[in-house]
Amino acid sequence: MVRDSEAAARTGRRVTLVGILVNAVLIGLKFAGGVFGQSQALIADAVHSVSDFFTDIVALVGLAISSKAPDEEHPFGYARLETLATAVIGLALIVTAVGLALDAADSIYEQAVKHPTWLALAVASVSILFKEALYRYTIRAGRRLKSSVLQANARHHRSDALSSVAVLAGVAGTKINPKWQVLDPLATLLVSFFILKAGFEIIRDCVRELTDTAPSREVLDKTKSCAQDVPGVINVHGIKVRMSGGQYQMELHIVVDGGLTVTQGNRIAKQVETCLLEDIINTDQVIIHVDPDESGQSDPSSQKP
Repeated sequence: MVRDSEAAARTGRRVTLVGILVNAVLIGLKFAGGVFGQSQALIADAVHSVSDFFTDIVALVGLAISSKAPDEEHPFGYARLETLATAVIGLALIVTAVGLALDAADSIYEQAVKHPTWLALAVASVSILFKEALYRYTIRAGRRLKSSVLQANARHHRSDALSSVAVLAGVAGTKINPKWQVLDPLATLLVSFFILKAGFEIIRDCVRELTDTAPSREVLDKTKSCAQDVPGVINVHGIKVRMSGGQYQMELHIVVDGGLTVTQGNRIAKQVETCLLEDIINTDQVIIHVDPDESGQSDPSSQKP
């Protein structure tokens, strides 16, 4: 039930390389379209794609490191390095958003707005199509591989697509009425909001994972009921669940009849482990402690599960 790290890394690298290629093309198109099409919003969108390009590089490095097998110095593997790479993506988004918003606000204040051309409109349309396709391609792979860095990068692609929608709306408005040229820097402000929101959401999730924040009550309850439903388990306690690299790592205690042999107790623990790996999505590792029930009130039928 544990994901094949090597195969996942290969797929992740392929998906990310496609993103790098698409972003490289779009960066050139957007800068050219922004300069020759006289659109500040499209130039800002190009800067967003530059940040997307560099976060693709970060994602590529993160995937390569996190797929390394556990060793003596890192007995739990390198999955947390994928989380750190994901956090870098979030920080890049926030910095990009602030820079774009300041530039747009300055243009509005100085009234240094331009009149975008049809070229800017065409480039924004092409960007929307390519970035939305790239988002769908990346998010499918991220969910299938249970990779937090790929899913974060997919959200970056989606924010880039949404920012191009804002550019499209702003440029289209100026073409409808030339007096509305302020819509172009206003579109830039809207772009920065989308980017900022995506960045904070990514950072929030990374902080929760790096601080070992417990998952939702639903996950904890399902963990307990899954273990408690296994024949031979009298009680379940000491449940601890954390995330690492987008995967759940669990530790729990099960109470079994104190009269059982070690082999019988281990067999029950294995059944609990199988239940958790199969029933709870994204579970990567389960540690089960077997405690004897010494109350003398055990169900005799549990002695031979």
